[in-house]
Amino acid sequence: MGENKLTIANWAEEDKPREKLERLGASALSNAELLGILIGSGSTDESAVDLMKHILRDCDNNLNTLGKMSIKDLTRYKGMGPAKAITILAACELGKRRALDKIGTRPDLGSSLAIYNYMLPKMQDLSTEEAWLLMMNQNFKLIKASCISKGGITETATDIRLIIKEAVLNNATIIAFCHNHPSNSPLPSKADDVLTQKIAKACEIMRLFFMDHVIITDGAFYSYHDKGKL
Repeated sequence: MGENKLTIANWAEEDKPREKLERLGASALSNAELLGILIGSGSTDESAVDLMKHILRDCDNNLNTLGKMSIKDLTRYKGMGPAKAITILAACELGKRRALDKIGTRPDLGSSLAIYNYMLPKMQDLSTEEAWLLMMNQNFKLIKASCISKGGITETATDIRLIIKEAVLNNATIIAFCHNHPSNSPLPSKADDVLTQKIAKACEIMRLFFMDHVIITDGAFYSYHDKGKL
């Protein structure tokens, strides 16, 4: 015989998260309750909600930390199989994408903080470096954001010609360059300094305004413009 799992269906009506959501709305539920709805059941020892409370405690109750877990990490918990783990990670990814969506408007990226807030959801979970080009019109409204290179843990190769080509093809007048540091240190390397100067020189020739190079980490950023290095 199979083991009987503790299910939400056995709870009192007022405590069942699905019924609670229907009655009070999603905002009335805790993160564990919302995630418990997604996985449906827990283990012989814990209900779905208790299992998610357990996992969230191990993540310091931080959904960003939860989103960085792998399927292998999640399936170490009793009652959390691959299908449930995939459901959790899919929900975290949807949350990131929703944060990126703006309702019918182009983001205004006229400051380093605006760039950081826009790029963080794209970069916060990456284990390797990526370089992104943000192309804007004369009012600092985003035209297009493109990932132009992906690399290793400590560096990524960037082709200056590709940056200029992308900007020209998309009719950008202003550009910003971004990359992440998986080490979580926002301080630039000598290679970052050299790359920044190369981009600046190329933009000067092509009459593009190079507004900033922003290094993104989870919780902090470095702006060449703000530091007076552009």
